[in-house]
Amino acid sequence: MQDTHANLKPTYPVAIITEKGEKLLRGGHVWVYADEVISLDQTPENGETVAVRSAKNKFLGLGFFNANSKIRIRLITRNANDVPNETFWARRVGYALAYRYSVMGETDFKCCRLIFGEADSFPGLTVDRFENILVAEVLSMGMEKILDWVFPALVTQLRETYGAEIDAVYLRNDMAIRTLEGLPRFEGYYTHPSLSLKTDTDGLDGTTKINENGIIYTVDYVGGQKTGFFLDQKYNRRAIHAVSKGRRVLDCFTHTGSFGLNAAIAGAAHVTSVDISEDALKTAAENAAQNGLSDKITYVKADVFDYLRALATGRGAAPYDFIILDPPAFTKSRDTLKNAIKGYREINALAMKLLPRGGYLATCSCSHFMTDTYFKQMLHNAAEDAGVSLRQIEARQQGPDHPILWNVPETDYLTFYIFQVV
Repeated sequence: MQDTHANLKPTYPVAIITEKGEKLLRGGHVWVYADEVISLDQTPENGETVAVRSAKNKFLGLGFFNANSKIRIRLITRNANDVPNETFWARRVGYALAYRYSVMGETDFKCCRLIFGEADSFPGLTVDRFENILVAEVLSMGMEKILDWVFPALVTQLRETYGAEIDAVYLRNDMAIRTLEGLPRFEGYYTHPSLSLKTDTDGLDGTTKINENGIIYTVDYVGGQKTGFFLDQKYNRRAIHAVSKGRRVLDCFTHTGSFGLNAAIAGAAHVTSVDISEDALKTAAENAAQNGLSDKITYVKADVFDYLRALATGRGAAPYDFIILDPPAFTKSRDTLKNAIKGYREINALAMKLLPRGGYLATCSCSHFMTDTYFKQMLHNAAEDAGVSLRQIEARQQGPDHPILWNVPETDYLTFYIFQVV
């Protein structure tokens, strides 16, 4: 006898939200904040899926609930027919991988961001691929609860569909924001009984090698910043090649050396790479050595602001004719935006003053609070301070493996310009 209940859809706790919250969701955003929840018909567990409805009881979507978070609900689907089970999430993984393979191409697919949180409808999940290693950050309770669905699907599909042998998955769950989500902070290798994955007991030392734009890097995915390497600037680094040839380049905030290395391999006369971190400079120098570029790059440990100010007080011919500014995010909230703009304005004005007429400037910001509008106005002001004009060569953003989801401004965070100073 057929089980008449077998195909019944599950029921979910219902969250009624405000008109403001409804407007945001209908406009394309994917978060419901705590003050936008009017009522719950029952008390869901943190990380549980809830149905989101308007004050007029219209279905708006399904999302992960978390009473610990200011982001009370993170939407996962707007389709009333979806059932977010293991099959659903495996299908989502397939969409994310197919998109990357299409927009990055076979070679760059080996080293790119495979899942970019809300932009791929995986709220709070980031997964970067470094050849045979996957590195993940998990920032939402709901996503943490289904990792045993997501990671097996990810590793299996990479192996079976794309012929990519994944040796290990490493979790970089050490971010402070996890505490706000009610999640523990930890790091470690992920294991699953259905997957043949390695851990540190199999001889992994927390580093791996990648090839980006023809340059070999050692990626420290255990001790490095974020997931170990900033993949979002891949094509921006490639974009400086033409400008770098034959030039004296100053690479500011070099971190592990990527922009400086791209300038050097493109034929720069010489590169000076500056960073405050001794550990980062050590890694940068090692990267230069393994690419045979040590004689083309000088590494300087200094505060970039102090370094540029000191250069500005000197006299004589300009020592550089191409300056690259790739600072860390100066602001991670609206409260500090005003001071951040001052910082961006100062380093950009200093760089513009240091460059000769006809020199080149690459400059960027990696905070979504520093919008393109703010950044452009800052650059106008910095050019006025320096008494120069800017001829725009390129305006760029993050790579397509970090897709921008329109109406979710948090996914639009990287602004990158190349100018000639005239």
